[in-house]
Amino acid sequence: MNSKRRVFLKGTLAAGTVGVAVGAGLLTPSTVLADWPKAAFQANSLSDALKSALGSDSHSSGDITIRAPDIAENGAVVPITVESTLSGVTDIAILAVANNAPLTSSYKLGEGTKAFVATRIKMGETSDIVAVLKANGQLYSGTKEVKVTIGGCGG
Repeated sequence: MNSKRRVFLKGTLAAGTVGVAVGAGLLTPSTVLADWPKAAFQANSLSDALKSALGSDSHSSGDITIRAPDIAENGAVVPITVESTLSGVTDIAILAVANNAPLTSSYKLGEGTKAFVATRIKMGETSDIVAVLKANGQLYSGTKEVKVTIGGCGG
């Protein structure tokens, strides 16, 4: 019974030390926070969000499949799947046009990675979902309308 007490105390001490280090800013995920496009996620328009996230807002329609429900009962958790057969895809951005901040998510893909993303997004109201892919230096987009019955952004 004494050994269990020692293990518990050691674990508590270790967890406390890590907590203090994180609180003091000594342990931070600098590689994760280094490339976060803050301006893109705070942009109020589709054009501004695309310029900040992908460097341009001019895009043409491409071979992009967006799977999402036609009617989302709860806008707080709308499942979205974006897939494409385009080659050389380096970035994928998902935007909900009617949201106050349209950019819901942005992904950087590794070289030779399949262009596929599955996530859940928040939607404040019925809106078009726009998926924009950057492939070989050009932007391609696809659109799907999703009707929302209960808004997920505070409505």
